Amino acid sequence: MTVMDAALRESLKALRLSGMLETLDARLAQAHGGELGHLDFLQVLCQDEITRRETVAFQSRLQRAKFEQQVTLKEFDFTASSKLPATQIRDLGALRWLHAGESVILFGPVGVGKTHIAQALGHLAVQGAHVRFAKTSRILADLAGGHADRTWEKRICELVRPDVLILDDFAMRQLSAAQADDLYELVSERQGRSLIITSNRAPSDWYPLFPNPVVAESLLDKLINTSHRVIMNGPSYRPNKRPRNPTDKTK
Repeated sequence: MTVMDAALRESLKALRLSGMLETLDARLAQAHGGELGHLDFLQVLCQDEITRRETVAFQSRLQRAKFEQQVTLKEFDFTASSKLPATQIRDLGALRWLHAGESVILFGPVGVGKTHIAQALGHLAVQGAHVRFAKTSRILADLAGGHADRTWEKRICELVRPDVLILDDFAMRQLSAAQADDLYELVSERQGRSLIITSNRAPSDWYPLFPNPVVAESLLDKLINTSHRVIMNGPSYRPNKRPRNPTDKTK
């Protein structure tokens, strides 16, 4: 290593350009071999740093998303049921709804793959946006805790901040007045930011779950009318994902 090489390494460390530092030996070898000119050498090193930073940022967003599973649309078996709207779901994978600040509602019976699709869309979105996944019941419990310890404002701000908030298992049961009010505040504060909602009930069946019809009408009409509704029907997707027992007979 020359004195100049050592000085360059120290400079890169001081500037926290670890992406350049990690590939410096390989790039110097290319430069010494005549593969890279002066400007090419600098450009490639800069791109190495950009790539490293993008990777670190993506991993950070992925961790903060708190997905239950790392799944993709490619992994989903659209042939499991002819009733699945495969074209509509794949079209949602283009993320035009995200760029328009729109939402997605996935509804249908248990086990058809709603959570898989929600997380797969979230995984696509997290490439360049902040995403948060959570069970709706846990979010309501978290906000209820905020009322108890006076941290409600802080907690709801954390839920408003992500570009995409995934509410899994929405409208599972009757809501209390406090829960309905919290949902109203959450959806209202997130106007212009996307939601992905999964539910076993059709949106038209959500209204009776709210104790106050006025709150239900105001919240749900606003939410439903700005969302892409995807009806997922067919047999349960889960048996196809179950590990096969070696003693099972092949059908």
